[in-house]
Amino acid sequence: MGNHTLLKQINKLLVLKTILDNKIISRAKISRLVDLNKATVSNLTDELIKEGYIVEKGYGKSKGGRRPVLLQVNKDVGSIIGIDLGVDYIHVILSNFVGEVIFEEYAEMKMGEDKDKLFDLLFDLIEKAIDRAPHTPKGILGIGIGVPGIVEKESGIVLIAPNLKWKNVHLKSIVQQRFNLPVYIDNEANAGALGEKWFGEWGKVSDLIYLSVGIGLGAGIIIDNKLFRGAAGFAGEVGHTTINFQDDVCSCGNIGCLENFASERALLSVIKKLVKQGVEDRYISCENVHEITPSRIIQAAKEGSRVCRMAILEVAEKMGIGVANLVNIFNPEMVIIGNKASFFGELFLEKLREVINQRSFIAQFYNLKIEVSKLKDRAVVLGCIAMVISDMLSFPEYA
Repeated sequence: MGNHTLLKQINKLLVLKTILDNKIISRAKISRLVDLNKATVSNLTDELIKEGYIVEKGYGKSKGGRRPVLLQVNKDVGSIIGIDLGVDYIHVILSNFVGEVIFEEYAEMKMGEDKDKLFDLLFDLIEKAIDRAPHTPKGILGIGIGVPGIVEKESGIVLIAPNLKWKNVHLKSIVQQRFNLPVYIDNEANAGALGEKWFGEWGKVSDLIYLSVGIGLGAGIIIDNKLFRGAAGFAGEVGHTTINFQDDVCSCGNIGCLENFASERALLSVIKKLVKQGVEDRYISCENVHEITPSRIIQAAKEGSRVCRMAILEVAEKMGIGVANLVNIFNPEMVIIGNKASFFGELFLEKLREVINQRSFIAQFYNLKIEVSKLKDRAVVLGCIAMVISDMLSFPEYA
């Protein structure tokens, strides 16, 4: 793609995103917000109208001249399927063009599920979403999939997903051949960061880190409104940074990885350790510790469980150390805690903030915001919706 064409696609997506963010807006205001001249904005919006992505929607108030024509994203131009392919679950939504959910299903599966069985479940959920898709001018625009691993984005090959036990899985071509629809693949933490930027409450934050905490741990990093991918596109694997030289081997083969200490899996591990050490607790015992789930841990902590509160604080402290390192390196305006950790509760968040502010050398010099995702466990699937829109318009990096 030539430089002129690429610049046009960048500006086109920027205009579309500005209309989406503002709900309804005039061409003149778009011009002011994106710093493009009125003629360029007019040409780009005319193209978007012709393609069906935006519509004219009445008139604004006059400031002395003609009343401005207002523009709005055409939410019914087509449907999009977003998929969060987790380690022990698959979360699928079908949405319209502005991320409003039409259909949603969350299916649990066992860790390390056989790949063929996993694909059977994935295909079944996609077929359900396709069956629920309403009739629209452009039909289903694409399928976006977030995966917990290192993804070669252009080819859609999952090079490695340690917790899924995948290596060199040609996910994009497999799904594309099955459903004959455009498919877009990315790391799930990157998708979560996109979800927060496009559909969360942080659209105006230009520099943020989205921390996806589930069985593993990953970071989606946005700098100056663009996803930071690194030289080969693999940036953000914070869960596999080393924080302990003497620890057990991680699923990735390394020793002492952060996600061994700061993840949903780590939370369960700490609970078992405390029970084994004989910490007394009327909620958790040797008899039921193997049946405990993260949601039950959070509930028990709220009800006063000593073991659960100690475990949550320990995981928050270790996670805070990892996040403090990220803050020192990237200097974000905001850190958003998402995926399963968005349900960990106020006790977790308070400790996390305390540790980050203590451990981060630079946090003392500015007002770093540390928030739980308002999208909760929908950040990744909604980010996959944003991925389809942005990739479809040929500029995947804009957030």
